[in-house]
Amino acid sequence: MKNKKKQVKQKSGRKKIILFFSILFVFLLLVAVLLYIVGNYKIKNVYVDGNVHYTDEEIMDIVMAGPLGDNSLYLSLKYKKKGIDDVPFVQTMDVAILSPDTIRITVYEKSLAGYVEYLGNYMYFDKDGTIVESSTNRTAGIPQVTGLSFDHVVMYEPLPVEDAQIFETILDMTQLLNKYSLSADRLYFDPDKNMTIYFGNVKAAVGDGENIDEKVMLLQSIMPDLEGKSGTLHLESYTEDTKNITFEPD
Repeated sequence: MKNKKKQVKQKSGRKKIILFFSILFVFLLLVAVLLYIVGNYKIKNVYVDGNVHYTDEEIMDIVMAGPLGDNSLYLSLKYKKKGIDDVPFVQTMDVAILSPDTIRITVYEKSLAGYVEYLGNYMYFDKDGTIVESSTNRTAGIPQVTGLSFDHVVMYEPLPVEDAQIFETILDMTQLLNKYSLSADRLYFDPDKNMTIYFGNVKAAVGDGENIDEKVMLLQSIMPDLEGKSGTLHLESYTEDTKNITFEPD
């Protein structure tokens, strides 16, 4: 009986030793795999495309947040078949792993036409006049729009103006300004829907939208000559034939 008990104890001891070394082997294997992943999938190159409202660094901080945010394998699992769609002014962001040390972040921003001030906030709207963002900060490249008449603002609903077609005019103007590398502070519409574009102390009265592309292209060449001046540039009656342009100092 004593020999049998001794044999049982010996077998139990061997099993414990085998179990211990098995667990140790698995642990060391996992550590080796983790060290390999950390060392070989560390991100060194990041390409960011499509961003206007955020800098490359801000986009990287959003996407690569967390303890393993600089690991491409972790990001590939985190964003697999999943975009990032909870960032203000951004429709979504896609993350592509180009190689173990390189990723590409593609930003798809919301199409913003302009903003209005309401109760101390800047309410940004799209081409349909729908309020898509509210912020306490101004965003470069998006002009303020004044002269619109409305009595309330509701997020994700159109601004309640009399003529909703005016938003197409606003978006067209915003795109034209971007096309010709012009940064306007404000767009103003009078009761007859004539538009005035504010560039600091210079106002460009462009009228009702006739020949608007030619007028904005003309502004690109005229504005440098008006730097430091204050007044109104009259382009209301400008046509290719008349070329009627006057500047009225304040």
